[in-house]
Amino acid sequence: MPTFDQDAFLARLAEPGNHPHAAFEALKDLVVKEVGAKLFTVTTVETGTMHSERLYSNMPDVYPVYGLKPYEENDWTEVVLRGKRTFVANTIDDIAKVFFDSELIQSLGCESCINVPLIVDGRVIGTLNCLHDAGYYTPDRVAAAEALKLAGTVCVLFNSKLKAEEAAHV
Repeated sequence: MPTFDQDAFLARLAEPGNHPHAAFEALKDLVVKEVGAKLFTVTTVETGTMHSERLYSNMPDVYPVYGLKPYEENDWTEVVLRGKRTFVANTIDDIAKVFFDSELIQSLGCESCINVPLIVDGRVIGTLNCLHDAGYYTPDRVAAAEALKLAGTVCVLFNSKLKAEEAAHV
């Protein structure tokens, strides 16, 4: 099973005054090193409104943080939300079947993606989203991404905790 430098990641999280962006930056560094991604985002999933909310993006000009992205019932929701499994699309045609913004994705030089579900208490709370060249996400790279579920979950929960603290002080 793929491994990552957990100590270095945890050290970055433990830095005083840390905030979610720094945690997501540490996660992005892990993803780029261990998996590879031209475009990397982390989203939460809101099944009630059928939207995902972007918590992190390495391309915020194109995919802004806290941007909402609607999703519809399709193979992606079946695999990720119901099946709680990683979704893999290694061609732009496969991406276009499930994501309305496939033309934008392709314009960024990305033609494959993986979406790794982050699961807490039996439900998907978010996803790690990696996009790269066509055919990029081999079984080994998918396994490497899945090995980062814990790191991704920590980042999403850290973000949620700080948002709740901010709301309590308003």
